[in-house]
Amino acid sequence: MTKLTRRGFMASLAAAGAVRAVPIAGAKLGGRRILTLVYDKSMGMMRAVERWVP
Repeated sequence: MTKLTRRGFMASLAAAGAVRAVPIAGAKLGGRRILTLVYDKSMGMMRAVERWVP
């Protein structure tokens, strides 16, 4: 099991909250979601970034 730092814990907590909130907002806004993978130097790993395009 990997060692979880405070920064990593906060990032995973924010991501989990966003996963629950985004589908609700997406249904109301319409448009398309574009998912991009970016390298996050602070976490030392790839993470997903979503963009909304009308």
